[in-house]
Parts: sequence; C-alpha cells; structure tokens
Amino acid sequence: MKAMVLKTANTAFVLDTVPDPVPGAGEAVARVLACGSGLTIQHVKAGRVPAGFPRIIGHEITGEIVEVGPGVTSLAVGVPVTAYYYLNCGHCRWCLSGLEPLCEASEGNVGKDCDGGYAEYIKLPSSNFISLPEGLDYKAYPAEIGVITDALATPLKVLKRGRVKAGETIAVFGAGGGLGIHMLMIAHWAHARVIAVDVAASKLDACREAGADEIVDATAGNVTDALLELTRGDGVDVAIDFVSSTSTLEAAAKALGRRGRLITLGGSGELFQADSQAMLMKEQDLLGSRYVTHSEVVDALSLVAAGDVWPVVTEIRPLEEANDLHDRIEAGDVIGRAAVLID
Repeated sequence: MKAMVLKTANTAFVLDTVPDPVPGAGEAVARVLACGSGLTIQHVKAGRVPAGFPRIIGHEITGEIVEVGPGVTSLAVGVPVTAYYYLNCGHCRWCLSGLEPLCEASEGNVGKDCDGGYAEYIKLPSSNFISLPEGLDYKAYPAEIGVITDALATPLKVLKRGRVKAGETIAVFGAGGGLGIHMLMIAHWAHARVIAVDVAASKLDACREAGADEIVDATAGNVTDALLELTRGDGVDVAIDFVSSTSTLEAAAKALGRRGRLITLGGSGELFQADSQAMLMKEQDLLGSRYVTHSEVVDALSLVAAGDVWPVVTEIRPLEEANDLHDRIEAGDVIGRAAVLID
C-alpha cells in the first residue's frame, strides 16, 4: 500500500510502498479515505513527543472496514468508521468505568505507538474503531468527518469537565488553534458568552466566525486586565487554556471569578503560580482535561450528524503533499484543522 512514512523524528515524510496490513485475532483493517492533520501529530513529526520509528502517523481518520480478524463480531466489511486515539487495555477499573483516558495499562496512541492513518489502510484493535452514525455523509466530506474525533470531541469533553452552563462567560486561550476554534464553536452552541484570546491577529476574524462574542488580542496589553474589564471586574466563569504556558495559565488564573474553573490542556508541563487565597475565598477549581472517552467521541459524532455544529477544516491536501501541509501547521498558519485525502 501507499503510505507517508516518518523514518525518524524531525525529518520529512517519505512516500513509500509498504505491505498491506493483515488483521490478527481481535483486529480489523480499514481503507482510509482521509486523515486529520493537527499539532498532536506534528509534535510527533517534530520530535517533541517520543515515538517508535519508522512510523505512519495520524489518527483522525474516516474509513471503511475492508477485513476483520478472527473473533471480531462488532464490525463488518463495508462499515464506515473512525478511530479512537488511545490504545487502552479495556480491563482496568478506569476502562471499565468508561474513563479510558485514565487507563492504567495503556499501550500508547494510534499513529505514535502503532501505525496510523497516513496510508491507504490502517490496522487496529477492533475496539479502536468507532462506527459512524447515520446522517454523516462521510464520502462527500471525509476530511471533516475524520477530525471530529479530536477537534470537536475534545471541546465537548471540556464543556462537561468545566460544568459550563448557559449564560456563563468562557475565556478560551489559544482560540485560533485547531482545538481553540472548535472550543469557541462548542461553547457558543452551549449558549455561553465566549471570549477568544490569541496572539495571532490573522486568526481573530475566524474566532468571531466560530462564535466568539468578544476578542482579546494577547499582544495588545495585559490579558487579565482585559478579561476583568470585559466582565466588569467579576472575572470569567471558566478559563480554558489550550496553550498552557506559564504566562497563559497565570493570566487565566488571575482572571477567574467566584466559583471559577481553570481547565488546562496541552502545553509541555510548565509550572505556574496561582493565588491559593483567591482559590479558597472564591472556591475556584483547577482542572486537567485529557483527550476524551469512547462515549464522548460518539456524542461528538452525533452532534455533527444532527446538524448542530460542523468542523472547521480550512486546508485539505492529497497525501503526497503532507510535508508542505505540516510545514504550515508548524508555522501556525493553519486556521482550524487541516487534513490529507488518500485515494
């Protein structure tokens, strides 16, 4: 099969011909129609996240099952599918509780610890394939359907994690990124008042189109002061930080109001300071949010199938142009999500 192979970290993809995958017991193979391209897999390509090489990266797929291995009864040839990112054990207390991101015996991630979707076919444990619901025209929009599993499912999980209610004020840091744009969309769908915070002036119009009620240009002054001014000194109800640097986390924490919730995603584990007295007196929460559960992927797919939201995919390239596409992702030039098509 044709595949874009990453031979080692921080190098260009190599268009190669590799053996077609053959499913073993409990596995299935899907033909890949499209695969999303975002910072998660760019971090692997750039060497910021360890992976086994050579590797075929990518996990936000749209595909069709073409073969199932012995013992697989949950899938059949021809079923349209997407993929779940984590390779979970399925047996620990967290998996059995439906909290798969906390799996105690995880074997890693699709496209990082096993080959992913930058190829004509992908082989995974059958439990990592999720059937697409009716109402999704996956053949007409394979790129948009593929990115739902992360770009929309993650913000939907954050909405739940942050206990966001209609009418609350939400500040989204890194709002112009692939997840940030969709967080604005999901928060707007939930009838929250949405404030977008970003350093890229070129992305601020897209933030408004995605649902932002207010914009804070993080290069134009003190972000905390701007957020407090927009909330008449009350502070925001929820601050969602997709950047999670020391400066953004500290600005977000200072901008929280009473019962405010700060949710961190991404970043590289930078330390930050928060006012414990403010957290006590205002009963504030500091929360982490790590990818999504199987059920949250299904919820996101259903939300799109119902016509409530639609993914923002602004750049779609053939698989052969993956190197150019990833250069743009690395430079921060892509608004929303990008994707590659496999034909």
